[in-house]
Amino acid sequence: MAFNSASLPPMTTTTKTFASLNLADPIQQALKEAGYEKPTPIQEQAIPVVLQGHDLLGIAQTGTGKTAAFSLPILNHLFLNRKRREGKSPRVLILTPTRELALQIHKNLLAYGKHLGQKYAVIFGGVGQGNQVRDLSMGVEVLVATPGRLLDLLQQKHIRLDKLEVFVLDEADRMLDMGFMRDIQKILPLLPAVRHNLFFSATMPKEIQELANTILRNPKKIEVTPPATVVKKIKQSVLFVERKEKLNLLVHLLKENNLLYKVLVFVEMKHHANKVAEKLEKNGISASAIHGNKSQGARQRALQEFTDDKIRVLVATDIASRGIDIDGITHVINFDLPNVPESYVHRIGRTARAGSEGDAISLCALDEKFYLYAIEKETRTQIPVNTNHPYHSESVARAAVQPPPKRGGGGGGHRGQGRGGSGSGGSKRGGSGGGAGRSFGKGGGKKGGFKKR
Repeated sequence: MAFNSASLPPMTTTTKTFASLNLADPIQQALKEAGYEKPTPIQEQAIPVVLQGHDLLGIAQTGTGKTAAFSLPILNHLFLNRKRREGKSPRVLILTPTRELALQIHKNLLAYGKHLGQKYAVIFGGVGQGNQVRDLSMGVEVLVATPGRLLDLLQQKHIRLDKLEVFVLDEADRMLDMGFMRDIQKILPLLPAVRHNLFFSATMPKEIQELANTILRNPKKIEVTPPATVVKKIKQSVLFVERKEKLNLLVHLLKENNLLYKVLVFVEMKHHANKVAEKLEKNGISASAIHGNKSQGARQRALQEFTDDKIRVLVATDIASRGIDIDGITHVINFDLPNVPESYVHRIGRTARAGSEGDAISLCALDEKFYLYAIEKETRTQIPVNTNHPYHSESVARAAVQPPPKRGGGGGGHRGQGRGGSGSGGSKRGGSGGGAGRSFGKGGGKKGGFKKR
């Protein structure tokens, strides 16, 4: 169907308090106990819309508070419309791309709904399904799920969706990037025709717009932050370095500056995450790595140790860029620059959360200058260059920006095996070895408002 939204104006400040929102007393009590006072812009705008029963298209970056924006009115609805709990039949389904994000949403639900007497479950792959099946058989009001495990349990008849009242699709653009569109297309026909739909995405590429058109019915649209906008309180810098010196530079930064005391380091490849963490440990810097090949238990232990300040550095691939919601991250370091500008925004958004300040440092080698240029063009920001380190490469700094090989070609350099495939095949989405991703696949470096470095 055609997309027809009633657009609400974007907001940058919020003046209301949670107490002024039409939420039930037990929810207000939980919010007060959690220290919530003023809603964020997405919460202030979305909560009344959802309470009124409208379908919602929310365009908001991670870290803007959208979990509470959809969770609070959903829990309010369930509280005011109580029904007998039925085994295997959740009333609400929240579909999210990663285990980390699913666990974070479930944790928030437990906090917001602590006085409601409701049951919430979370299911994801990579672990045994026994406990998940048990929880579902006892009946839950809200189910948080990743697509693969949801389909598995649907096929085994451990879940029924015919009683579903509310469907939430969170991080839709991340679903696209991770190759989950086919799974979502299998899930949608299993949902009741009459339901309340909430759709959230940080960006709106064509494929996501088309998906929204098929799910939403006369939605309200709320956009609180323009796509690819960086939080103002994040201090950004880029350090030009030869690729072979990146590890040495990272160790130098961590040893020479004790202000980098809770640091999230992003790499492109899983084996790079392990290599970087091992290098840091050998140099007396406590670190751990998380990526898709790690078991769920190992990933959760690493996240907990990082949360509890038992390790100083967490090295992660992009699978964690939207699932980590940890207070107090002082610095985000892009050991490898991402080849999609939006990923840069989401990565560095792990710091400077809840109004605090933070730093984002990017290590840029020669073959990454195109990615840097694309990031600057997309975010309309020229990132300051820091030369005050012993590994500064003037040859990298002065080199012209060279676009990576065209999409669909073979191998093509450092990123030739990145993002889901080999040089000849590319990713699930058709990107080639050294390609620049969907946002700037055809010579994006030829235009834009900044001088090529």
